[in-house]
Amino acid sequence: MSAADVSVADRDAYAATMNQEQSPMKETNRLIPRKPVPDLEVPTTAGGVWRLADRSPQNLALILFYRGLHCPICKVQMREWDGKLEELTKRGVDVIAVSTDTRERALKTREDWGLRNLTLGYGLSVEKAREWGLYISRSIKEIEPAEFSEPGLFLIKPDKTLFAAQVSTMPFARPPFADVVRAIDFVVQNNYPARGEA
Repeated sequence: MSAADVSVADRDAYAATMNQEQSPMKETNRLIPRKPVPDLEVPTTAGGVWRLADRSPQNLALILFYRGLHCPICKVQMREWDGKLEELTKRGVDVIAVSTDTRERALKTREDWGLRNLTLGYGLSVEKAREWGLYISRSIKEIEPAEFSEPGLFLIKPDKTLFAAQVSTMPFARPPFADVVRAIDFVVQNNYPARGEA
């Protein structure tokens, strides 16, 4: 998205946000590889509740946090992941995509984006997002929720410890799907340990 795509109304909304009295800065947690991750429990668009504690993947659980229905970059990413999900499933990777969106927005995401395979979790609280080390943004457009999490990708070992994480303050420059698959292949084939633990 270029600067030309940002409307005057969007810039005005951003300026208004900056002029508001800001709440005290809240710290985002930093997860450490090889250490237990926070619990995660979210309802899904398919019905029922997805609980990390209940998952027993062969190799890894992969949690893809996305910004929500308003994000066109998320749409591109999620459609690719949805279409290629089998590539991860056959590698013993259990995948869920999660946002702070409401149930209504999550259902609309599934329908409008044509998602058929990905498990979609919704209703992630801002507090829980911070606990997972995600960055939080405030709305600068009418189509955005008041607050929402920025993207993150987490690989979790079956013992519920962190193997790897990538988080961003912006919607751009996400790990390509093919790179994630190649990395998982290397890790599994070489019994490669989690790094960044020191």
